Amino acid sequence: MTISINNFASANGTKLSLQNIAAAVAEARRAVGYSIEELAVTTGLVNDEIVRIENGTDADPAKLKRIAAALQVPVSTFLPS
Repeated sequence: MTISINNFASANGTKLSLQNIAAAVAEARRAVGYSIEELAVTTGLVNDEIVRIENGTDADPAKLKRIAAALQVPVSTFLPS
């Protein structure tokens, strides 16, 4: 079984938007003061993976969890309520 962000709905029942997730990740990264390169090193992801997440073309839950841990925020920070 594959887990996909597209299978989840927000707390109010609406589908999660990749653009909303992307914006939340980018905002959290900037708030911490990390560059994309620094976040990639901290998470063990490559720069392109971070860029795809922040562009809204990828929202792999495992990657979001790694990013949240690196930024010391709950994963729910990236998900609309």
